[in-house]
Amino acid sequence: MRWLGLGTVLLAVGCGPTPAAEYGEKLFSDPTLSTSQYNAFSCATCHATTATPPADKMYSGLSLHNVASRPHWWGGYETRLLDAVNFCYTAFMRGVTPLTPEDPKSRALYEYLVGLSPDASAPAQPFTLVKDITNVPRGNAGRGEHVYRAACQDCHGEAHTGKGRPTELAPILPEVSQEYGTLFPNVPPGLVFIEKVRHGRFFGVGGNMPPYSLEALSDEDLGALLTFLDL
Repeated sequence: MRWLGLGTVLLAVGCGPTPAAEYGEKLFSDPTLSTSQYNAFSCATCHATTATPPADKMYSGLSLHNVASRPHWWGGYETRLLDAVNFCYTAFMRGVTPLTPEDPKSRALYEYLVGLSPDASAPAQPFTLVKDITNVPRGNAGRGEHVYRAACQDCHGEAHTGKGRPTELAPILPEVSQEYGTLFPNVPPGLVFIEKVRHGRFFGVGGNMPPYSLEALSDEDLGALLTFLDL
């Protein structure tokens, strides 16, 4: 496994000796893993840890079940697990300095992820990003409401109010689309929304959000979501 491991224990400040995997599990769900004052999200925001993700969630990231045993990550872009972690850490959690193999936090995360990886030779997971953005057929609004709650609400809060969102940096949906005419003149609001969903923060359009691959969100569900948001 392409990441330095740790022994049996780590000293967690103020907590006494703590097993490394246990400390890593806490870090996995802790936004303060990133020292950025602007970060409100953790690894758990985007990733399930079970073989079968929960039915009521649609995570942007793949499940991390067997993650430490895969031959590569991010569709083959990363070939070391720590680099894959740092991709998320710096791109979406606003971490300024990537984690190093010697950092106690990264070592603890490694031990936790190894514990999620019972299959020694797990295959890489499919990860299909949409290269060219095009419109998608609109779908059922009821299905779209379910998609919103499963995929969007944890970060953006309730539709129209933003109630429950972890940070005001996450825009309120769909009200933020009222700004699209100024920011993206002559581009239909629905197409801007699709760009944000499919490409995330890349190309300077989607704020700080991660992209949704076709495996994470189908075009059918995206079309239903657009109907629910009236975009």
